[in-house]
Amino acid sequence: MRRSPSRNSKKRKIGCLILFILFLCSGLILSTGFFIGLPLIAEGSLGKSSSRLDPFQRSYLSLKLLLQEADFNAPQVMAQEGQSFEVQLGESTYDIINRLKVEGIVSDDEVLRNYLAYSGLDTSIQAGNYIFNPGMTTLQIALALQDSTPTEVVFQILPGWRTEEIAAALPTSGLSFSPESFIKNVNNPASHFSLVLDLPSGASLEGYLFADSYRLPRQITLNEFINTLLENFQIKVSEEIRENYTSRGLSLHQAVTLASIVQREAIVEEEMPMIASVFLNRLANGTKLDSDPTVQFALGYDPVWGNWWKSPLHADDLSIDSPYNTYLYPGFPPGPIANPGLSALKAIAYPEQTNYFYFRAKCDGSGLHNFAQTFEEHQQNACP
Repeated sequence: MRRSPSRNSKKRKIGCLILFILFLCSGLILSTGFFIGLPLIAEGSLGKSSSRLDPFQRSYLSLKLLLQEADFNAPQVMAQEGQSFEVQLGESTYDIINRLKVEGIVSDDEVLRNYLAYSGLDTSIQAGNYIFNPGMTTLQIALALQDSTPTEVVFQILPGWRTEEIAAALPTSGLSFSPESFIKNVNNPASHFSLVLDLPSGASLEGYLFADSYRLPRQITLNEFINTLLENFQIKVSEEIRENYTSRGLSLHQAVTLASIVQREAIVEEEMPMIASVFLNRLANGTKLDSDPTVQFALGYDPVWGNWWKSPLHADDLSIDSPYNTYLYPGFPPGPIANPGLSALKAIAYPEQTNYFYFRAKCDGSGLHNFAQTFEEHQQNACP
């Protein structure tokens, strides 16, 4: 008995519908696996994705980064040495990444752009200065852009600073060691420092912490920091300068001591060789140095003025019993009273040739001095 054509057609339609439903279910299962599985795989390799992404964005970026995984883990910074880069306030992520590519810092801007979007770090890039080192990966670059704290710090020691003034600048410098540990190591230096500098027994490193501007790694240790300052001193105080000290009958320690006094006495740098001549003449003649800064050093911190150099000095200050008081004790004080700059160190090596034994500040506020050969002339140079 033959079946009705209409009944066969109806069964075929039902079969097609069932196949279509099965196809839709398979697609739904596959798409669900795509939207759930891919991000889970990506998180295992790339870390957690941003909660701001919708399912499609999360899956799309997960797929892109999984396909780029080899590039993601490969060195991206192509510079041969640490390269500085500044992110401007309000600059877009697109512009930042584009400049990184144009300036030759990164080799693959797409990988970095995809990861920043995937991780959500594209919204938290900080304005500031950065140093990107050779071999940094995409992850390292992305994380570095979240912290504008530089990997290097610039630390400046001004000519004439004593150890405590250098220490006072440490807490805000970004360097990790304490002022107390710095002072302790300067006042009780390791034996190899003393040998290299030929320091007298018991001498501190005062005077040898070369006044200059330094670019330092943020993680530099205390010993490395001190070594850097001393090495700079060894370089800047050339063999020729030292030979001139020797020709004047001065040891290095004596020369640095005199230079520190000249540094604190001089206001105008050009006068340093003239001031140096006065102190050298006094030493040669057996006359006391009579230098106010040596008394200031002996007095130490002045809480009234809030600094280490009390000014003006009173008459009773000049009687403080200290080997650094050159009004009481002839010859050299035990050591430098500050850390002189190169100009003061050169002034001792190349002083003016004069017959002066005295100098006094001019009354015009210029910072210059009147020089005199005799005490009578010196008194006449006093301000009215």
